[in-house]
Amino acid sequence: MKSAALIHFFMILSLSGLVPIFSLLFQFLLVGFHYWRSHYSKCEPCTPRTAIIIPAWNEADSVSATIEQLMRLDYPSDAFRIYLIDDASTDNTFELCKEKQLAYPNKIIYAKREQGGLGKAHVLNFGLQLVLSDEWAEAVLMIDADVLFSPTSLTRMTRHLADPTVGAVTAYIREGHVPGNLVSHFIATEYVISQAGARRSQNVMGWLACLAGGAQLHTRENIIALGGKINTTTLAEDTYTTFLTQLDGRLAIFEGNAIARAEEPGNLRSLWKQRFRWARGNVQITRAFRHIWFHPKKEASLGSVLFGWIWFSTLFMPFFMILTSISLIVLLFLDVNLSWKIFQSFSALSIVCYLFFTFYTLFIDFEVTKRAWIATLMFPGFISLTIMIFSFAPHTFNYVLKMISTTHTFIYWRMNILLFFYAWISVCMLFAWFVYRLDKAGLSQKITDFLLIIVGYGPFLCVITLSSFIAEMVQINLKWDKTERLKMKETVFISEAKSSFEKLLTRDKWFEKRLFIYEVIIIFLIIFLLILRNYSEF
Repeated sequence: MKSAALIHFFMILSLSGLVPIFSLLFQFLLVGFHYWRSHYSKCEPCTPRTAIIIPAWNEADSVSATIEQLMRLDYPSDAFRIYLIDDASTDNTFELCKEKQLAYPNKIIYAKREQGGLGKAHVLNFGLQLVLSDEWAEAVLMIDADVLFSPTSLTRMTRHLADPTVGAVTAYIREGHVPGNLVSHFIATEYVISQAGARRSQNVMGWLACLAGGAQLHTRENIIALGGKINTTTLAEDTYTTFLTQLDGRLAIFEGNAIARAEEPGNLRSLWKQRFRWARGNVQITRAFRHIWFHPKKEASLGSVLFGWIWFSTLFMPFFMILTSISLIVLLFLDVNLSWKIFQSFSALSIVCYLFFTFYTLFIDFEVTKRAWIATLMFPGFISLTIMIFSFAPHTFNYVLKMISTTHTFIYWRMNILLFFYAWISVCMLFAWFVYRLDKAGLSQKITDFLLIIVGYGPFLCVITLSSFIAEMVQINLKWDKTERLKMKETVFISEAKSSFEKLLTRDKWFEKRLFIYEVIIIFLIIFLLILRNYSEF
């Protein structure tokens, strides 16, 4: 009886790994329904006077291109101004900004902080103080100094402000380095999944988890309601602002057809620094808003069970991986066949998600996927992908197992291989950490790129989240450092043909409708594959 109870206990624990998988799959299944829940029905021609705040610290390599691209906006020239807030730069940012002021008089306001290094939120607050001291601005757009807006992006964002219930709108930030390298390609794929995909689904559900820090538009009223400043108590000021906006009863909208291109880190050590700050910020957000979780009547959509499930399934993914791994290993010695069946189900769902995500990202953003196809295919890592394939096709697994073993050693090999399979669910994070340490130690990036393909980018993100929990637990001080980004060898300005409001809206609606059609096609293809698998010997 005790043994049966123990088996059931660990069987339930092992199924915890399905929580984040179901969460990701559920979100992506909703993407196709964005056509009906895109907020486009409430959009009207709307071009409020917009103050564009650009926080800059030692941005001499990028700020000129950012300004030039903003000057190409398909937006009334007299309806936007640029506020360059210099965070006590030590390079020639000052000289470049002054040049742009002379080139575009009355369009650029330059201000320099005497004391820098306190973080982006402090720089934004300095800019907001300037903007709000004047009655001119009706909306505020906060962007990063390395972000290049496509000409129609601001128009696509402001059209949502015609609805007075909207407080903020964010754009789709696309990794913009072309041709880039493997790390930037992984980031590009991640952004298609986490922004272009997941944030569309959040529109469908009626809430937004985060306004992209590099491209967030607010109404003046929303900024004033937030106290006229950005919160500085967390490392995730953009998420904090997003929560407050919605808790005050205003909508936060993701506009996936407003595209901004950004430079991103080109190596693992720089990426770790950036994502560690983000991940720790999310841990701080979770604690700061602990009163909202799972209180639907009290906190509306952000307090819903659905939002809590999605938020915590993502935040706690490393712990789900560890718990599943330990539980399956224990079950391996209690009931090997049961553990294998559970793992097969786990892997079958994982590979369905993998196929769905891989094909769907191709249609969501073909421009990114075609140049980052290796990163898209190898996102979970070669080892994890191989394990999923073997588990998905058990006949193939048994065939390979018989090839490497004899009748006497079959059970031995099976136990050891399954032990490796189960352990890899969590151990992959440890190996991802080793790859990061090798990169930090100065090992050739060609080698670390190869190792990252083997181990996977997904495990790399998970170990960062796990590390952020540890750092927050022991209260390690984190200095706000500038992220080292992969600099573009040559700036390619984004161009677009001018379109009327009606044509632009019709085009965007049609794109959203196509996403639904593509989703239906992909689902039928995956169902066909599953049926084929059941009738196949492989």
